[in-house]
Amino acid sequence: MTEKNGRRWNHNIHYHPRILRAVPGGAQRALDVGCGEGMLARALRRTVPHVTAIDLDAPSIDQGRRYPDEVDYVLGDFLNHPFEPASFDVVASVATLHHMDAATGLARMRDLLRPGGVLAVVGLARDTLPRDLPYVLSAIAVGAAHRAVKGEWQHPSPVVWPPPVTYPEMRALAAEILPGSRYRRHILWRYSIIWRKPRD
Repeated sequence: MTEKNGRRWNHNIHYHPRILRAVPGGAQRALDVGCGEGMLARALRRTVPHVTAIDLDAPSIDQGRRYPDEVDYVLGDFLNHPFEPASFDVVASVATLHHMDAATGLARMRDLLRPGGVLAVVGLARDTLPRDLPYVLSAIAVGAAHRAVKGEWQHPSPVVWPPPVTYPEMRALAAEILPGSRYRRHILWRYSIIWRKPRD
């Protein structure tokens, strides 16, 4: 399935509102890391005047550029693209960190934020069975209910499975690299990290 009633839904899109609620008032520049075809970037552009969206997947970037949305789409690797340090008010990322070394990715996102800026991440981590079996069973039931009502849009970007980092490992990385961040595990096989960079 793709869309129902002209609206897209999947596990990643389900948590876009968590990213959008974290955008600080007055934000002028946002970066969407691993933007895919740009759905989140377009949503950010509705409240942030300057949005840059970067991805390594050329077909996804080509799709994003077809929208007349004034988003700056960049084909490249955000780990080494020559962004100016501390140049974004918002750095957002959905389902991207498991495509790279998570510690390196989080540190790079942190360094691209201006003081007072917000990092908002939704990611995938690996379940550990049997400990995580209650989470897995709940996710299966809740996901099936959502799909029955909303359908499921299949994004065009490459998939990495299983994620290399477990949920506890991701929580520990966030605490180490982003002190004071808010980590939360969500029902639909996702976690979120929200962090505001301290003002020096």
